[in-house]
Amino acid sequence: MTVAQALREAAGALSAVSDTPRLDAELLLADALGVSREALLLGAPDTAVPPSFAEMVARRRAHEPVAYIIGSRAFWTIELAVSPAVLIPRPDSETLIEAALEHFRDRAPRRVLDLGTGSGALLLAALAQWPEATGVGVDMSEAALAVARANAERLELAARADFIHAGWEAASSGGFDLVLCNPPYIGTGEQLPPEVALHEPASALFAGKDGLDDYRRIAPALKLPGGGAACIEVGTTQAAQVQALCEAAGFMTYVRRDLAGHDRCVVATPSA
Repeated sequence: MTVAQALREAAGALSAVSDTPRLDAELLLADALGVSREALLLGAPDTAVPPSFAEMVARRRAHEPVAYIIGSRAFWTIELAVSPAVLIPRPDSETLIEAALEHFRDRAPRRVLDLGTGSGALLLAALAQWPEATGVGVDMSEAALAVARANAERLELAARADFIHAGWEAASSGGFDLVLCNPPYIGTGEQLPPEVALHEPASALFAGKDGLDDYRRIAPALKLPGGGAACIEVGTTQAAQVQALCEAAGFMTYVRRDLAGHDRCVVATPSA
């Protein structure tokens, strides 16, 4: 079977489980061939298709996320290894980096704290953006920390990034002028797509009945120096509640929207 035929058949098979069946097929086949998606699309259409591709398509038909099948996901300017031990980084979370860029403008944060670092996505994206910065990622999952450390090594950022087993209390340690945080914010009764519910770690998703339990712990623990900022991801209906929690802790806040126009990031800054 040729590449063109394989892509057509796979996209058809995946159309029942994916909103982007053709893209999924291209990413899976590129990985099976050991080439980039761009190289696949520019390559010869009669290239032989590896037998492993059929197994990959079958896994995707069973709702396994593409990122877990191929073991990687692009985020901001970096490529991250991912596994079922960590939440898959999403474009929505890039809003936090955009908010930090807007806040710091022509200067750079010196020290970055990533609360609930998972794959290390936010911290490593920030360190790639600001070459003079250093930072710490914390997580309660040792398996997640192993993924984050490996990503830092592969991206040659390990000398500037430490990863520590800790919880939200790390927000009170001080010494960080940028805090990034994508906490769990799904209510325990909410329905999720099978790709998420069946495969991504529940500890990175759910936060009590209303999805706000972790924000209630993070907001009062935050410590920021003058000129600092905390960029906190929120669900699309949660910005006002998270702002209220941060303001009750003495911070000023504003909201940044993602590319789809949804409230996505609450930015907390010290009161004057």
